[in-house]
Amino acid sequence: MLKDRVAIVTGGAHGIGRAHCLELAAHGAVVVIADPGMTLSGELEDGLAADAVAQEIRALGGTAHAVGVSVTDYEGTAALVRDVVEEFGRLDIVVNNAGNARDRMILDMDEEDWDSVVAVHMKGTWNLTKHAATYWQSQAASGAQVSGRIINTASGSGMRGIPGQTSYSAAKSGLAMFTIVSAIELEPLGVTVNAVAPVARTRMNVATDGVPPAAPGEFDSYATENSSPIVAYLASEQAGWITGQIIRVDGNKLRFYKRWDTSEQAFHLDQKRALRADEVDLGLKALYGVRPLALKDRRLRAWQ
Repeated sequence: MLKDRVAIVTGGAHGIGRAHCLELAAHGAVVVIADPGMTLSGELEDGLAADAVAQEIRALGGTAHAVGVSVTDYEGTAALVRDVVEEFGRLDIVVNNAGNARDRMILDMDEEDWDSVVAVHMKGTWNLTKHAATYWQSQAASGAQVSGRIINTASGSGMRGIPGQTSYSAAKSGLAMFTIVSAIELEPLGVTVNAVAPVARTRMNVATDGVPPAAPGEFDSYATENSSPIVAYLASEQAGWITGQIIRVDGNKLRFYKRWDTSEQAFHLDQKRALRADEVDLGLKALYGVRPLALKDRRLRAWQ
């Protein structure tokens, strides 16, 4: 499915990212693993774990290279795209998977905790997307047919929110909207942008007992590799029809997240004027369905 296509996968040294690298390579992609080797909280580890993943892929007959660039490095990610194109002649796929977590309640969180998580998830995703899109724009301008694919790693935490994860949830929520808007912007170039939100057993949730262990002999619905076939498909030329979507992968189930939108329920005045502050209480109670049915006010009307 991905023969001769070239992919950059960030955060590919562990867990979900490693599984994505193996899956992409199994379908014939050249895989460049961009991971400097970080702890869960975003601190530098000894050694480059991405090297081990690259060696594993090569042992299976695939082509893979490991690089230690950090996604937070704007110039470093620009150089990464240039180097990949120079080495392999093209870039087709970007998997923005790098992430970290510093889970703390707001009162216990410091500035560095917030900045570190936002830098990796938000700025890191923008950095590599920006440079890859610039390359694809140059290709399209030269008359080449582009089939660029960007797959971001979203999270249920960003769609519903989890206490203690203000930075992580906010960053992942922002990444979901980044996926939608960048899909609109890059569609004319022949580039699709989607996000996958996996339910998986990772370093992040194992540390907090977030998921149960696998039952012996049964399908492991939390296995890190469950979402990788979807990523491989989205990375293919065949998937050019789908873009701007956030796809939930729960075991062997695919779901899609609905975009933020206003409800069909609405509330307004009969009169053509702005609401007064003293009318907002009654208006919100009508809108949210908590106004007593016996309470009447001719100035106000709600409908569905």
